[in-house]
Amino acid sequence: MSFNEFRSILPAPQPEIETLEAHQVARDFYREIEYRQDFKNYCQWYYETAQRHRDELQKMRNDFNIFGWFLRGRR
Repeated sequence: MSFNEFRSILPAPQPEIETLEAHQVARDFYREIEYRQDFKNYCQWYYETAQRHRDELQKMRNDFNIFGWFLRGRR
């Protein structure tokens, strides 16, 4: 049997089903957009936080080491 013969056996698509399918596709599409935007926002926050931590670490390395004074007496 060819494909056209099978099409004659199958019922015609119902408009309600097509509408629901289109609605589901639209929901999935917008859900994907929201997911990607949330991920992009998270990545932006992560990189900014990591940079801030690197800056703070560099600042701490340049600070005067008071704790080292206490360790000198123990050696």
